[in-house]
Amino acid sequence: MDEIADRFAVIRGKIAAAATKAGRSPEEIELVAVSKTHPPETIRRAVEEAGQTLFGESRLQEARVKQPQLPGRLRWHFIGHLQKNKIRAALPHFELFHGVDSLETATQIHRIASEEGLRPAVLLEINLAGEASKFGFPADTLESQIEELLALDRLAIEGLMCIPPPGPTPEHSRPYFSRLRELRDRLQATARVGLPQLSMGMSNDFEVAVQEGATLVRVGTALFGERVRAAQI
Repeated sequence: MDEIADRFAVIRGKIAAAATKAGRSPEEIELVAVSKTHPPETIRRAVEEAGQTLFGESRLQEARVKQPQLPGRLRWHFIGHLQKNKIRAALPHFELFHGVDSLETATQIHRIASEEGLRPAVLLEINLAGEASKFGFPADTLESQIEELLALDRLAIEGLMCIPPPGPTPEHSRPYFSRLRELRDRLQATARVGLPQLSMGMSNDFEVAVQEGATLVRVGTALFGERVRAAQI
C-alpha cells in the first residue's frame, strides 16, 4: 500500500478509530499533513487523490515557493519555530501558527500584526519535559504569564501545542498529552478563556494523542514517506 490516497485513508481510519475508542467524534480532529521538504507535485497528489486541503510547513522560504504553485483553496499551518526576524514575512501566509513559544515572541507578533492590520491565530507551545533542546513555555511560566498573553489583543490564541520527548512506544507520549489537556483545562477555568485547540501527536503517536484530546494531529512520514532533502524542493 504505497499510493498517497491509500496512506491517507489508513491514517484517517486510525484517527476515527482512536476517536471512537475515546468516546469522541472523528469530526473533532483535523489532520495536518506535514508537507515540509516534499515538493509541490507530492502535495498536489495529496489534494487530487486524497482530498487533503490542510498542510503544515516549517520553513518560510520553502513554503513561499510552494504555495503559488498549488491551488489557492489550500490551508496552511506553520508548525516550526517562528524566528523573530521572519514574523512579518510569515504572517500573511498561514492561517495558524503552532509554535509561539515565549511572551517575547508573542509580543513581537502582536506588534507586527498591529502594524499590518492582521489578527493571526496562534497556539502556545509548551515544553512539558523541560528539554533544553526544545522551545516552548514551561507550564508554570505559561500559567503566570497567561494574562499578559491574553492582553495581546491582536493575537487569537486558540489553544496549546506540545512535542513530547522521543520514546520507545506511543504510550510513552500519553502522560505528556494528558498533561497538556489538563493544563489547557486549568487555563480555561482560571483565565476564563476558550482554548479549543490541542495540537499534539505525530506519525508515531497520533492515535494516543487523539485518545487524550488532540484536535490537530501533525502527520508527515506516515503519509509521504521519509523527508526529501530540502535542496531538492
